[in-house]
Amino acid sequence: MKFTKAFFMMCLIVIAATPAWSQRGQGLRNGARNGGGNCLLLQSSATAQPLSTAEEEHLMLLREEEKLARDAYQALYAKWGVRIFNNIEASEQRHFDAVGILIERYGLTDPAQPTAGVFANPDLQQLYNDLIAKGNVSLLDALQVGVAIEEKDIEDLKAAMAITNNKDVLRVYSNLLNGSLNHLAAFNSHIDAVSSK
Repeated sequence: MKFTKAFFMMCLIVIAATPAWSQRGQGLRNGARNGGGNCLLLQSSATAQPLSTAEEEHLMLLREEEKLARDAYQALYAKWGVRIFNNIEASEQRHFDAVGILIERYGLTDPAQPTAGVFANPDLQQLYNDLIAKGNVSLLDALQVGVAIEEKDIEDLKAAMAITNNKDVLRVYSNLLNGSLNHLAAFNSHIDAVSSK
């Protein structure tokens, strides 16, 4: 199920208004990375800090990277019909939505294109094209595409986290990083299973 802007705005209000939110944070984080319907822990807009140019650039990149992951897993599920792609695509949609809320909150222009497989960033466009071509070769190649996507996400999230002290941005990035680490482990596990047959 895709989450609406209203759902995430409701999460913002609830978190800001609930003194004990930090005690429930671990549960919310677990739900987010396990594919549950929990919020990705955005703070109240009252405590928002301005973003630097570098922070904005990372945010825009990560928005399209989450789209790339979602679109690629949709395409690979259509090709191979293997559940892992469908499950992780749903998680990537939530990641995409969470970054979108940050982009809107900070008044940035959303680079995400509405058409699947189309990207404003030419490097990501080429990467997507290359990954889909590889993923269409075999199921093992498709699973290796998943590994490549998650490894890139992890690398770029760590780089983005290293240049910001913005608490709400860090909170979202931390949850995305946890999700990507779990996705990476799942793809590697499936590769082991396929390779052993």
